Amino acid sequence: MVLDLVVIGTAVTLGPLHNSAFILLLSSRRGVRKGLAFLLSWLANLTAVIACVLLLTGGQPPARHSAPSTAAVAAKLAIGVALVLYGAHRYRRPPRPHGPPRWTARIDDASAATAAGLAWLLQPWALVGAGAAIAVDANLSTLAGWLALTGYCLLATLSLIVMEMYAVWAPAAADARLNALRSWLERHQEQLIVTLSLVAGLWLTARSIFELVA
Repeated sequence: MVLDLVVIGTAVTLGPLHNSAFILLLSSRRGVRKGLAFLLSWLANLTAVIACVLLLTGGQPPARHSAPSTAAVAAKLAIGVALVLYGAHRYRRPPRPHGPPRWTARIDDASAATAAGLAWLLQPWALVGAGAAIAVDANLSTLAGWLALTGYCLLATLSLIVMEMYAVWAPAAADARLNALRSWLERHQEQLIVTLSLVAGLWLTARSIFELVA
Protein backbone atom coordinates (compact mmCIF):
# COMPACT_ATOMS: atom_id res chain seq x y z
CA MET A 1 0.00 0.00 0.00
CA VAL A 2 2.75 2.45 0.93
CA LEU A 3 4.53 2.19 -2.42
CA ASP A 4 1.23 2.60 -4.28
CA LEU A 5 0.46 5.74 -2.29
CA VAL A 6 3.93 7.14 -3.03
CA VAL A 7 3.46 6.63 -6.78
CA ILE A 8 -0.01 8.20 -6.82
CA GLY A 9 0.94 11.03 -4.46
CA THR A 10 3.93 11.89 -6.65
CA ALA A 11 1.80 11.89 -9.79
CA VAL A 12 -0.71 14.19 -8.10
CA THR A 13 1.85 16.70 -6.84
CA LEU A 14 3.65 16.94 -10.21
CA GLY A 15 0.52 17.75 -12.21
CA PRO A 16 1.14 20.82 -14.40
CA LEU A 17 -2.39 22.28 -14.41
CA HIS A 18 -2.83 22.98 -10.71
CA ASN A 19 0.79 24.04 -10.28
CA SER A 20 0.48 26.62 -13.07
CA ALA A 21 -2.76 27.94 -11.57
CA PHE A 22 -1.19 28.11 -8.13
CA ILE A 23 1.75 30.16 -9.42
CA LEU A 24 -0.70 32.57 -11.06
CA LEU A 25 -2.48 32.97 -7.74
CA LEU A 26 0.78 33.64 -5.91
CA SER A 27 1.71 36.29 -8.49
CA SER A 28 -1.57 38.16 -8.07
CA ARG A 29 -2.60 40.76 -5.49
CA ARG A 30 -2.70 39.23 -2.00
CA GLY A 31 -1.24 36.17 -3.65
CA VAL A 32 0.07 34.54 -0.48
CA ARG A 33 -3.41 34.64 1.06
CA LYS A 34 -5.02 33.20 -2.07
CA GLY A 35 -2.31 30.58 -2.32
CA LEU A 36 -2.93 29.53 1.27
CA ALA A 37 -6.67 29.21 0.58
CA PHE A 38 -5.94 27.07 -2.50
CA LEU A 39 -3.45 24.91 -0.58
CA LEU A 40 -5.76 24.33 2.39
CA SER A 41 -8.70 23.52 0.11
CA TRP A 42 -6.54 21.09 -1.87
CA LEU A 43 -5.39 19.33 1.29
CA ALA A 44 -8.91 19.32 2.74
CA ASN A 45 -10.26 17.66 -0.42
CA LEU A 46 -7.67 14.90 -0.23
CA THR A 47 -8.30 14.40 3.48
CA ALA A 48 -12.07 14.32 3.04
CA VAL A 49 -11.87 11.61 0.37
CA ILE A 50 -9.61 9.46 2.54
CA ALA A 51 -11.86 10.05 5.57
CA CYS A 52 -14.90 8.85 3.62
CA VAL A 53 -13.07 5.65 2.70
CA LEU A 54 -12.04 5.04 6.30
CA LEU A 55 -15.60 5.59 7.50
CA LEU A 56 -16.72 2.86 5.13
CA THR A 57 -13.99 0.42 6.14
CA GLY A 58 -13.90 1.32 9.83
CA GLY A 59 -10.14 1.73 9.53
CA GLN A 60 -9.67 -2.01 9.01
CA PRO A 61 -8.61 -3.49 5.65
CA PRO A 62 -11.13 -5.98 4.20
CA ALA A 63 -10.18 -9.63 3.98
CA ARG A 64 -8.17 -10.53 0.90
CA HIS A 65 -10.35 -11.61 -2.06
CA SER A 66 -13.51 -10.60 -0.18
CA ALA A 67 -16.15 -8.63 -2.09
CA PRO A 68 -15.02 -5.19 -0.74
CA SER A 69 -11.37 -5.99 -1.41
CA THR A 70 -12.07 -7.19 -4.94
CA ALA A 71 -14.22 -4.12 -5.62
CA ALA A 72 -11.37 -1.82 -4.53
CA VAL A 73 -8.89 -3.66 -6.76
CA ALA A 74 -11.34 -3.54 -9.67
CA ALA A 75 -11.72 0.22 -9.14
CA LYS A 76 -7.92 0.64 -9.25
CA LEU A 77 -7.78 -1.44 -12.40
CA ALA A 78 -10.50 0.60 -14.09
CA ILE A 79 -8.79 3.87 -13.18
CA GLY A 80 -5.44 2.52 -14.34
CA VAL A 81 -6.79 1.44 -17.73
CA ALA A 82 -8.61 4.76 -18.12
CA LEU A 83 -5.40 6.70 -17.40
CA VAL A 84 -3.44 4.64 -19.92
CA LEU A 85 -6.08 5.18 -22.60
CA TYR A 86 -6.27 8.88 -21.79
CA GLY A 87 -2.49 9.29 -21.93
CA ALA A 88 -2.30 7.38 -25.23
CA HIS A 89 -5.11 9.49 -26.68
CA ARG A 90 -3.43 12.75 -25.65
CA TYR A 91 -0.14 11.52 -27.14
CA ARG A 92 -1.68 10.58 -30.48
CA ARG A 93 -4.10 13.50 -30.70
CA PRO A 94 -2.95 16.41 -28.55
CA PRO A 95 -5.56 19.16 -28.18
CA ARG A 96 -5.28 22.21 -30.38
CA PRO A 97 -3.40 25.18 -28.91
CA HIS A 98 -5.67 27.63 -27.16
CA GLY A 99 -5.35 30.78 -25.14
CA PRO A 100 -5.26 30.90 -21.34
CA PRO A 101 -8.56 30.27 -19.49
CA ARG A 102 -10.76 33.33 -19.09
CA TRP A 103 -10.47 33.25 -15.31
CA THR A 104 -6.77 34.13 -15.53
CA ALA A 105 -7.68 37.65 -16.68
CA ARG A 106 -9.57 38.20 -13.40
CA ILE A 107 -6.99 36.62 -11.13
CA ASP A 108 -6.13 39.88 -9.32
CA ASP A 109 -9.77 40.34 -8.30
CA ALA A 110 -10.26 36.73 -7.21
CA SER A 111 -11.17 36.14 -3.58
CA ALA A 112 -9.77 33.53 -1.22
CA ALA A 113 -13.04 31.60 -1.61
CA THR A 114 -12.58 31.58 -5.39
CA ALA A 115 -9.04 30.28 -4.95
CA ALA A 116 -10.35 27.52 -2.69
CA GLY A 117 -12.97 26.56 -5.27
CA LEU A 118 -10.34 26.53 -7.99
CA ALA A 119 -8.37 23.94 -6.00
CA TRP A 120 -11.43 21.69 -5.99
CA LEU A 121 -11.92 22.07 -9.74
CA LEU A 122 -8.27 21.40 -10.59
CA GLN A 123 -7.89 18.34 -8.36
CA PRO A 124 -6.93 15.35 -10.56
CA TRP A 125 -9.93 13.33 -9.48
CA ALA A 126 -8.94 10.12 -11.29
CA LEU A 127 -5.71 9.98 -9.30
CA VAL A 128 -7.50 11.01 -6.12
CA GLY A 129 -9.94 8.15 -6.72
CA ALA A 130 -7.01 5.78 -7.16
CA GLY A 131 -5.59 6.97 -3.85
CA ALA A 132 -8.95 6.34 -2.21
CA ALA A 133 -9.10 2.80 -3.59
CA ILE A 134 -5.60 2.15 -2.27
CA ALA A 135 -6.55 3.58 1.16
CA VAL A 136 -9.10 0.77 1.53
CA ASP A 137 -6.18 -1.38 2.68
CA ALA A 138 -5.16 1.05 5.44
CA ASN A 139 -5.09 -0.34 8.97
CA LEU A 140 -5.63 2.47 11.46
CA SER A 141 -4.96 0.22 14.42
CA THR A 142 -1.26 0.67 13.66
CA LEU A 143 0.91 3.78 13.61
CA ALA A 144 2.19 2.78 10.18
CA GLY A 145 -1.32 3.07 8.73
CA TRP A 146 -1.74 6.61 10.04
CA LEU A 147 1.70 7.64 8.83
CA ALA A 148 1.11 6.20 5.36
CA LEU A 149 -2.13 8.11 4.83
CA THR A 150 -0.78 11.33 6.34
CA GLY A 151 2.34 11.05 4.20
CA TYR A 152 0.23 10.49 1.08
CA CYS A 153 -1.85 13.62 1.67
CA LEU A 154 1.26 15.71 2.35
CA LEU A 155 3.13 14.28 -0.65
CA ALA A 156 0.20 15.05 -2.94
CA THR A 157 0.32 18.65 -1.65
CA LEU A 158 4.11 18.98 -1.50
CA SER A 159 4.59 21.18 -4.57
CA LEU A 160 2.03 23.68 -3.26
CA ILE A 161 3.57 23.71 0.22
CA VAL A 162 7.06 24.37 -1.17
CA MET A 163 5.90 27.19 -3.45
CA GLU A 164 3.79 28.81 -0.72
CA MET A 165 6.71 28.77 1.72
CA TYR A 166 9.06 30.13 -0.93
CA ALA A 167 6.68 33.00 -1.68
CA VAL A 168 6.50 33.86 2.04
CA TRP A 169 10.21 33.70 2.76
CA ALA A 170 11.63 35.22 -0.45
CA PRO A 171 8.82 36.98 -2.32
CA ALA A 172 11.00 38.85 -4.84
CA ALA A 173 13.04 35.81 -5.87
CA ALA A 174 9.98 33.56 -5.77
CA ASP A 175 8.04 35.78 -8.16
CA ALA A 176 10.69 35.59 -10.86
CA ARG A 177 11.57 31.92 -10.46
CA LEU A 178 8.03 30.64 -10.06
CA ASN A 179 6.88 32.52 -13.14
CA ALA A 180 9.79 31.00 -15.05
CA LEU A 181 8.62 27.61 -13.78
CA ARG A 182 5.07 28.37 -14.92
CA SER A 183 6.34 29.19 -18.42
CA TRP A 184 8.21 25.89 -18.50
CA LEU A 185 5.14 23.99 -17.29
CA GLU A 186 2.99 25.58 -19.98
CA ARG A 187 5.51 24.70 -22.71
CA HIS A 188 5.74 21.08 -21.54
CA GLN A 189 2.19 20.64 -20.31
CA GLU A 190 1.21 17.98 -22.85
CA GLN A 191 4.34 15.90 -22.27
CA LEU A 192 3.82 16.03 -18.52
CA ILE A 193 0.15 15.07 -18.71
CA VAL A 194 0.88 12.16 -21.05
CA THR A 195 3.84 10.92 -19.00
CA LEU A 196 2.08 11.12 -15.63
CA SER A 197 -1.07 9.50 -17.01
CA LEU A 198 0.83 6.61 -18.58
CA VAL A 199 3.16 5.99 -15.63
CA ALA A 200 0.39 6.10 -13.02
CA GLY A 201 -2.00 4.15 -15.27
CA LEU A 202 0.47 1.38 -16.07
CA TRP A 203 1.45 1.10 -12.42
CA LEU A 204 -2.15 0.80 -11.25
CA THR A 205 -3.03 -1.65 -14.00
CA ALA A 206 -0.08 -3.93 -13.33
CA ARG A 207 -0.55 -3.85 -9.56
CA SER A 208 -4.28 -4.50 -9.82
CA ILE A 209 -3.88 -7.46 -12.16
CA PHE A 210 -1.27 -8.95 -9.83
CA GLU A 211 -3.59 -8.53 -6.83
CA LEU A 212 -6.50 -10.15 -8.69
CA VAL A 213 -4.58 -13.22 -9.79
CA ALA A 214 -2.28 -13.67 -6.78
